[in-house]
Amino acid sequence: MPDEDVFALTATERRRAADMFAGLSEDQWAVQSLCAEWTVRDVAGHLIGPFCVSIPRFVLGSLVSGGPGRYSVRGSRRLGRRPTAEIIAVLREHAGDCFAPPGTGPLAPLTDLAVYTRDVARPLGLDTTASPAAWRGTLDFLTSPRARRGFVPRGRGDGLRFRATDQDWAQGNGLEVSGPSEALALAIGGRAVALDDLAGPGLPLLRSRLT
Repeated sequence: MPDEDVFALTATERRRAADMFAGLSEDQWAVQSLCAEWTVRDVAGHLIGPFCVSIPRFVLGSLVSGGPGRYSVRGSRRLGRRPTAEIIAVLREHAGDCFAPPGTGPLAPLTDLAVYTRDVARPLGLDTTASPAAWRGTLDFLTSPRARRGFVPRGRGDGLRFRATDQDWAQGNGLEVSGPSEALALAIGGRAVALDDLAGPGLPLLRSRLT
């Protein structure tokens, strides 16, 4: 997918996320997301991180905190404490920003938006979800070697073939795991809750790797 198409999809999904957050009550902001360490508010903080934390600051913070994962968890919580109106404004103001994180490329921010939006929407019972094209780009990224840098641990997809049932997409070799693009992406990204939406002879193997 050309970079300009990825950036356009990312802008759309960032606005979609902003609209979703704008419609939440204060109680909903405090709900636990699909991410074990983050509430809905913390996820929102994570999504505005690229616009509030420079790359040099992120690198330094990661070194001090013991790794990028730990720094991201703490930094997202800190950013999530900002006023809700400010968080939403940052997402909308920077919706069209084009950037490609070093080592992962432009599909990484799109994947963040698609997956983390569902991390919020699903436990809240909302049907907000990314477009089929955005999910396709997300799946392309999650099944690529670049996703091993903070998104998918090495070996999770070994011996498996993932196939979407809602669009023409498949990747991998081995036992098949099939289902909606969203469910595939969430499961590959480590969300065990999506396993019930999947099928195929490879599902027990994938389930064992997540649970």
